[in-house]
Amino acid sequence: MEYVYAAMILHSADKEIDEKGVSAVLTAAGVDADSARVKAMVASLGSVDIGEAMATAVAAPVASAAPAAASGGASDDAPAEAAAEEEPEDDGGGFEGLGSLFG
Repeated sequence: MEYVYAAMILHSADKEIDEKGVSAVLTAAGVDADSARVKAMVASLGSVDIGEAMATAVAAPVASAAPAAASGGASDDAPAEAAAEEEPEDDGGGFEGLGSLFG
């Protein structure tokens, strides 16, 4: 994860995301950078618009929470009813048949 953070730091500083830069950020943070991982990450980020990806990642949790908040005022009894329906019934037979395993 620290490799991605290094790339994000470089992006926010308007620096080029290259192997030298990512390695420098990781080294400054005290991370022993693996050159193969740095190279792979830089290559994979070559076709990614990091600004757009970060904006999408930040907006995604808000967008998914909005429908849940909008429907919250429909019925105060609905959450209690849903919780009651989700509880599995315990018939007490969880260990039936284990005796037959041992003869």
